[in-house]
Amino acid sequence: MKTRLKGLAVITGASSGIGAVYADRLARRGYDLLLVARNRERMEDLAKKLAAETGHKVEILAADLTDSKDLAGVERTLREDSRITLLVNNAGMASTAPLLNSDVADMSKIISLNVEALTRLTYAVVPAFVKRGSGTIINIGSAVGVAPELLNGVYGGTKAFVLAFSQSLRHELANKGVTIQVVLPGATATDLWNKAGTPVEHLPQEIVMTADDMVNAALAGLDQGEFVTLPALADAGQWQAYEAARRAMMPNLSRSEPAARYGTVRAAA
Repeated sequence: MKTRLKGLAVITGASSGIGAVYADRLARRGYDLLLVARNRERMEDLAKKLAAETGHKVEILAADLTDSKDLAGVERTLREDSRITLLVNNAGMASTAPLLNSDVADMSKIISLNVEALTRLTYAVVPAFVKRGSGTIINIGSAVGVAPELLNGVYGGTKAFVLAFSQSLRHELANKGVTIQVVLPGATATDLWNKAGTPVEHLPQEIVMTADDMVNAALAGLDQGEFVTLPALADAGQWQAYEAARRAMMPNLSRSEPAARYGTVRAAA
């Protein structure tokens, strides 16, 4: 049964896994959808299913976000479609290989998708959201954004960017009516792991969450007004302490003199 329309939600990486679950949940919450991914056939199947089950309009846009022409086309669509009220930046690539065993061209592709595409698509929607005074951006990061030692360092670095970019975006858009959420899931059972080089079946199953549970938790966090959502973290106080320590350092990160603990002599003026 169709629910009250909340606008158009754009979801990248929407053909499977986390993106497909977001598509299902958001359609049932009252959004029309624009699904963006490379696999047109899988998106068509998902679109037909969700349109039939929810009564909402589901459009698809087949695009490779690591291709500059495809990315520009998606940006143009996002800038020009006034129906868009929510963007889920979910598309991403990973690697589990150590840096010394990685191909640098593959690492560049990870950066292109996880950093550049996410940034450009965010820039495409923000002006209209600010002008309207409403809109939501959900950036899918990763726990490795705060624990880069766990996997490939380039992948961890890109997810650290997603967190830092989201923090800055939230700061800049404060009081503009735009909601920013960054989701930092741990290991999630999707085909990303196979593509990254380590099948999810090879991971300790006690650390692997289903995509359904991950998205359900992330949307619960959004409903609760969380900026950072860590679906697996039982003690929210641990993140609050981490964030408090980070903020406590901020006034001391830039000074006119080196810290006394280095024992250096100040240079003459």
